[in-house]
Amino acid sequence: MDVLSIVGIILGISAILVGQHLEGGHMSALVNGPALLIVFGGTIGAVMLQSPLATFVRGMRLLSWTFVPPKIENEALIEKIIAWSHIARKEGLLGLENIEEAEKDLFARKGLQLLIDGSEPENIRAVMEVDISTREHFDIQAARIYESMGGYSPTIGIIGAVLGLIQVMGNLSDPSKLGSGIAVAFVATIYGVGLANLIFIPIANKLRNLVHLQSLNREMIVEGMVAIAEGENPRNIETKLMGFLR
Repeated sequence: MDVLSIVGIILGISAILVGQHLEGGHMSALVNGPALLIVFGGTIGAVMLQSPLATFVRGMRLLSWTFVPPKIENEALIEKIIAWSHIARKEGLLGLENIEEAEKDLFARKGLQLLIDGSEPENIRAVMEVDISTREHFDIQAARIYESMGGYSPTIGIIGAVLGLIQVMGNLSDPSKLGSGIAVAFVATIYGVGLANLIFIPIANKLRNLVHLQSLNREMIVEGMVAIAEGENPRNIETKLMGFLR
C-alpha cells in the first residue's frame, strides 16, 4: 500500500475544504451532482474517444498501482541472479532448467530459457530489450490517459460553467432558479481544475515513474542474463548490478 498517495489525496482535498470553511463558506456548497456529472463524464468520454481500446483498458488497470504499486525488489533480484550465475558455472547452463520452471517472473523466465537454449549474449540482449521497449511504450501510453484527463477536465469545467450561466440568463425573471445555475457554473470550474491538479496529473506522473522503475528492474535482468551467458565471475556480476541501485 502506497501511504504517500493516500496522504497526498487526503491532504490536498482537506486543504481546500478547510480553506473554504475558514473563509466562512459551507462545505455543502462544493457538492453539486450535475457539475460533477458534466466534468467527470465529459472528461472520461473525451479520453475514450482519443484512446485505442487496449490502451484505455490498460490505463484503467494501472490505476491500482497508484495505491498498490507492483513490488520491485532489486536487492532480492540481484541475489537471485548471483545464485543463477553460481549454478551456471558449476553445472552449466542446463543446470538452470529447474530454476526456469520454478521462476514466477515471466520476463526472467524468458531470459533463463534463452540461456538454457544456448543463445548468444548479443541475441539475448536484443530479444529481451525489444520486450522491455514494447512494454514500456505501451504502459507509458496507458499512463498518459490520466495526463490527458488532466488536460481535458479544466476545459470541461468551463463548459459546465457556461451551461450554468446559460441557465442563469434564461431565468433572470425567476430569482428562485438563479441559485442552482450559479452553483453549477462555479462548482463545475472548481471540479475541473481540482480533478486535474489534485488527481489526474499526479496519478499520471506517479504511473510513469513506476513504469520506469519496472523497466529498470528488467534492465537488471537483461544485464544479469548477458553476464551469465558470457561466463563472467559472479563477483563481477554483482558489482555490475549493484550500480543499478545507486
